[in-house]
Amino acid sequence: MPQQNQPPSSQPQPYQPQAIETEVQQFWKQNNSFAATEQPDKEKFYCLAMFPYPSGKLHMGHVRNYTIGDVISRYQRMQGKNVMQPMGWDAFGLPAENAAIKNKVPPAEWTYQNIDYMREQLDRLGFGYDWDRELATCHPQYYRWEQWFFTRLFEKGMVYRKLAIVNWDPVDQTVLANEQVIDGRGWRSGALVERREIPQWFIKISAYADELLDSLDQLDEWPEQVRTMQRNWIGRSEGVELKFEVEGQPEPVEVYTTRPDTLMGVTYMGVAAQHPLALKAAETNPELTAFIEECSHIKAAEAEMATVEKKGIDTGFKAIHPITGEALPIWVANFVLIEYGSGAVMSVPAHDQRDWEFAKKYQLPIKQVITPRPKKAKGGKKPEPIECDISQQAFTEKGLLINSGEFEGLSSKQAVDAIAEKLSAENRGNKKVNFRLRDWGVSRQRYWGCPIPIINCDKCGAVAVPEDQLPVELPIDIEFEGVGSPIKKMPDFYKTQCPTCGGDAERETDTFDTFMESSWYYARFASRNSDDAMLDSAADHWLPVDQYIGGIEHAILHLLYARFFHKLMRDEGLVNSDEPFKRLLTQGMVLKDGAKMSKSKGNTVDPQGLIDQYGADTVRLFVMFTAPPEQSLEWSDSGVEGSFRFMKRLWRLTQESVLKGAAQNPAEMELNDKQQKLRRKTHETISKVSDDYGRRQTFNTAIAATMELCNAISSFEGSAPEDIAVEREAIEAAVILLAPVTPHICHKLWQNLGHEGTVIDATWPQVDESALVRTSIEMVVQVNGKVRGRIEVSVNADKESIADQARNDENVMRFTEGKTERKLIVVPGKLVNIVVG
Repeated sequence: MPQQNQPPSSQPQPYQPQAIETEVQQFWKQNNSFAATEQPDKEKFYCLAMFPYPSGKLHMGHVRNYTIGDVISRYQRMQGKNVMQPMGWDAFGLPAENAAIKNKVPPAEWTYQNIDYMREQLDRLGFGYDWDRELATCHPQYYRWEQWFFTRLFEKGMVYRKLAIVNWDPVDQTVLANEQVIDGRGWRSGALVERREIPQWFIKISAYADELLDSLDQLDEWPEQVRTMQRNWIGRSEGVELKFEVEGQPEPVEVYTTRPDTLMGVTYMGVAAQHPLALKAAETNPELTAFIEECSHIKAAEAEMATVEKKGIDTGFKAIHPITGEALPIWVANFVLIEYGSGAVMSVPAHDQRDWEFAKKYQLPIKQVITPRPKKAKGGKKPEPIECDISQQAFTEKGLLINSGEFEGLSSKQAVDAIAEKLSAENRGNKKVNFRLRDWGVSRQRYWGCPIPIINCDKCGAVAVPEDQLPVELPIDIEFEGVGSPIKKMPDFYKTQCPTCGGDAERETDTFDTFMESSWYYARFASRNSDDAMLDSAADHWLPVDQYIGGIEHAILHLLYARFFHKLMRDEGLVNSDEPFKRLLTQGMVLKDGAKMSKSKGNTVDPQGLIDQYGADTVRLFVMFTAPPEQSLEWSDSGVEGSFRFMKRLWRLTQESVLKGAAQNPAEMELNDKQQKLRRKTHETISKVSDDYGRRQTFNTAIAATMELCNAISSFEGSAPEDIAVEREAIEAAVILLAPVTPHICHKLWQNLGHEGTVIDATWPQVDESALVRTSIEMVVQVNGKVRGRIEVSVNADKESIADQARNDENVMRFTEGKTERKLIVVPGKLVNIVVG
């Protein structure tokens, strides 16, 4: 590495992290070191960690997430790329409302105070953010474009409003997420939750289901686990949609099934509590009316249905089997949800475990129509039958049809086609591709969110707010009591005129789901200063994001919605790319005493206290060194102290090297074996760390390799010019390799080593292949299978000379002296084993 003039010699100075970090951070700020501008002639790299909710204080999960992103950003910058790493705030949401109630402070005031404090914390950790691009989703300058985009989707028919079932807290007068319903009660009020049908706004994500599924194959730099989770959530299935006529009723019951091969085994039908047949039957059945009321307190979630106790009541209605003509009882069942499919299912208890449990409980018929395929027998023997006892549980596998009339003996696969053809010919059903994915309900009956830009007019219906009236600003100077949304009680907000007819009208008082804001923020960072458009040409310069970092818990909703939003923006002509995030890293949790850190468990660690005690570099080093990024990290106080000791050691080694004076380029010098060995270790480390940072993203092994290099430097002795040269090269390599992880100390050490430029702009070291050439190798020597010594042999040494060297090793001779050598084995390049007796 080229050397600059060395600083004057002096006594080694102690490592003082607080003073160093304050100085270095001030330097970055004064020089605007991390400002990113579009440079078409330079390869770009957009690195983004999922932005935080401004809850008030950073926790160790934040520290780990953002350190990973910063390490990647700094490494890519040293590769010569034009790096952008922005930061912002996912600022809308329920916690601000709860804090407002608790602290008697408006949500906006609480949020902006937290943003100011957390920004300082992020700065203290030395993260290289372009703060000129900072955004907060609660700011009208941000959400005005979200409102504009929603009006465009509304005009294109991608948005609609319909009645939907929600969890309603009658005390707080608000909709609850499924996670906020605990044992049937509101998590805050404790009131019995009701399942209500209210008007909700939806975006047609189902229209993009095929593309969202197919383009997962393009995301080959995403974890396979995440792609699998998204595939399952989208849930493409091929099946049959069919009709069951109902005795005495004008309308049939429509169902969708992925197992039409089991149609001949249907023994009853199940409908949701809100199904029209259920409501009609309840008109003359008080018991059913009470049951429907009971069902209204169950969470509106498909996942809950798997574990809820199966309950039901017979409606008295009969469905007609579309092939056999058999009359089948129709039951109201609590495991059928009105919002999934048609709110009705055909029940085949012999071949569906949920249906089997229900049938057993209510003594309904169980008719087996699928039998297992016999096992293939060896040697031409008859196939062996497989036992299948449906009295014990449902048989859910595919097989051969029995008790199925004209379809008898067909395989499940053959029966699917045959039954679908018969239903289609009789106009009673058709093959259909279905998706588990439902349209995205974006309405929230909350205050602290982006107002939905719709005006409701009695004459014109729902009308989009005109562009010149955007943004519809959320009033922030309010008193928040927690019962309902304050804007629903503010005529000054909701009373307005219809843009179409000019008559009296009312604004929509629902706000957007906060996933709306987080579904496009990554793109706005690229066009942060665009005042007259949602996105400008800079978006296509930076997008897609080259590296995205966040928790696995966001694998489905946030990442799926962001992918969907990106495709919507593409189809609006705002971006050219198909996907928002090229490479994804999902980091593990931070644990303490084996459990996730949380205030309720009392096992949290305050990052601020650690920074004050040890410095930010030590905290960064610990979280990057202790575990691979995708695995959970177990907190260890002793591990933090160990990281601090290493920081002091690196500081001391560099100071001592500097005091030895100027160093020459070792590549131009004649080196002895000892000097060659250290230089080889240096370049082996450069090679490994480069691969670990770039391709593998195993930062813990990169740090471990650099620590090993420092061990080699510590044990190296010599004061000749060649010694100083190879030692200095090794020290400089260690400093530059650690610079992405511990940027403050490395900034200072790089200066101390005599470099005029900053380490963030230093070129990443290149491997000198000639330094990797070995003239000798180390081999283990065993005596009777136990390691008794190590020898250094020439790479060209033959077996005889290796054997002689092993026999004459001083330590080995202690275990062979006076004994008979029975055998000697040489494994070239690895070991020698001497067998004596």
